[in-house]
Amino acid sequence: MSWQRLRHIYAPSGHLPWARSHAANPTPEHRGGDVFRIYFSTRDHENRSSIGWVDVDLAQEFKVIAEAEAPVLGPGDDGYFDDSGCSIGCIVQDGERRLLYYMGWKLTVRVPWQNAIGLAISDGPDAPFRRVSTFPVVPLSPLDPFTISYPWVMKDNGRFRMWYGSNIAWGREKKDMRHLIRYAESDDGEDWKCDGHVAIDFADETEYAICKPCVVRDADRYRMWFCARGETYRIFEAHSPDGFNWQRRHGTDLIDVAPEGWDSEMIEYPAVFDHKGERYLLYCGNAFGQTGFGVARSQG
Repeated sequence: MSWQRLRHIYAPSGHLPWARSHAANPTPEHRGGDVFRIYFSTRDHENRSSIGWVDVDLAQEFKVIAEAEAPVLGPGDDGYFDDSGCSIGCIVQDGERRLLYYMGWKLTVRVPWQNAIGLAISDGPDAPFRRVSTFPVVPLSPLDPFTISYPWVMKDNGRFRMWYGSNIAWGREKKDMRHLIRYAESDDGEDWKCDGHVAIDFADETEYAICKPCVVRDADRYRMWFCARGETYRIFEAHSPDGFNWQRRHGTDLIDVAPEGWDSEMIEYPAVFDHKGERYLLYCGNAFGQTGFGVARSQG
């Protein structure tokens, strides 16, 4: 599956105190008609992440028609697992409820950070998101001892299924991470069984960070998009007959960096969605989302 770039959509202007820079991890939610709400992770003057949104109209070529004035979810209280910020993973519709799974940031001393996965729930399409707990729903464990990241959750045949990032090694520098994608399941979306199964492993010794999965179930297979890097991030694809065992598609021919501009150095944090027979890819560009996000359309 290859992609045609359509346009750069959004980067924060910096006028909001909780959104001084970055629009990372774009995550779509259909709001009706041709309008989608795209949630994203942004940063304040302390570099702490919050979750905001913009509404875009696909009929107007992804024009931004509304922007959040307050965050959907901000950093947790001091001392908790998300006191340095929260970054969106995904939103899952569960009846009338919306489940927002996020990664909580906690800065540390001997290693750069220690992340875990939290959950906030909204009771309706316009109801606020509230944390279910001040503690993570997927905490660190003997199987995931270092840091875990960016969950993607799907409700599939009555089960909640999660693909998430996990370090298998850590050190004093960011480049010391060995971060791959694991799999977990739950009956209710809150109590998760993680057995350490690796969904996406490293392609070779130059790759050290694999993260931000997005999974879609098509008629004939499950598809996953994710980003991985050695020096800089690129977007990759994998497919599976069951969502458990995955085969990577190697190479970056599906979409690569642009010759110049906002996405000329790296591309990362994919989110794929369908609308009116078309498949779209939201993604970020240079500096881990500092230049914001854009969209591409599938070319089959």
